[in-house]
Amino acid sequence: MSLPQLTLYLAAPRGFCAGVDRAIKIVEMALEKWGAPVYVRHEIVHNKYVVDGLRAKGAVFVKELEDCPDDRPVIFSAHGVPKAVPAEAARREMVYVDATCPLVSKVHIEAERHHGNGLQMVMIGHDGHPETVGTMGQLPEGEVLLVETVADVATLTPRDPDQLAFITQTTLSVDDTADIVAALQARFPAIVGPHKEDICYATTNRQGAVKAMAPKADAMLVIGAPNSSNSKRLVEVGRAAGCQYAQLVQRAEDIDWRALEGIGSIGITAGASAPEVLVNEVIDAFRARFDVTVAQVETAQENVEFKVPRILREPAGA
Repeated sequence: MSLPQLTLYLAAPRGFCAGVDRAIKIVEMALEKWGAPVYVRHEIVHNKYVVDGLRAKGAVFVKELEDCPDDRPVIFSAHGVPKAVPAEAARREMVYVDATCPLVSKVHIEAERHHGNGLQMVMIGHDGHPETVGTMGQLPEGEVLLVETVADVATLTPRDPDQLAFITQTTLSVDDTADIVAALQARFPAIVGPHKEDICYATTNRQGAVKAMAPKADAMLVIGAPNSSNSKRLVEVGRAAGCQYAQLVQRAEDIDWRALEGIGSIGITAGASAPEVLVNEVIDAFRARFDVTVAQVETAQENVEFKVPRILREPAGA
């Protein structure tokens, strides 16, 4: 029996970004340098496959610093941590490695600079997301006001409407954020923005590829974790760009084949913390059911690389 024909559009760029790559490398290098166990506060990146793989090598994932012993190294996740966390690690004389993505650190530095100039911060982000918690935790309580939607802008009560600056979480929807920024600028004309967009290159590029791919595809799958902000945004961007069936799946086994009956084309992408092995697994699952022709939709090329912290480049005992 011949298989039904299917065009599989593959978004490029997709999958790992430089910050995720660096964070995973940090855990692996820490295990090589100090041996197991190495403790990691929160999931190093939001992907179960990655976390399970590192756990198998000897990484222990914990919620808080208090769950770590003093005498083993601890790593802080790529999403960033409030200032109080490294301060507490230093007080306990722990060896710690900060795997915060350099593009998240850039937002932290920005917030501190504005705070130093007497400005109150408005953060565009998702309440409770580790990146938002980490960024807001760079400044004293009350110095960062959180907005999640355009509607939130109307209810903001800053100390002084003329002394404001805004920052954003790095993994938001580019279009939604632009709407919130416009609302902030309309209500607070003096508000100061970042020198350079806070939403990171990887988020922007992955959303751009989805926008190009979505109108061509009958359906779209985003490979990523349910707690991954950038992956969830890719689903929303796909729907907004005209692909009515856009779903988030963690693995090939999560695909709802009944919902895909009768399709002639599918778009595939992966969030910034999803490894390429999971993309290949999904493609193989389609090849088993369809006569697949793969077409790449490339909208940007990435060659960003971030160095790992010096402590990991030095030999143990250095």
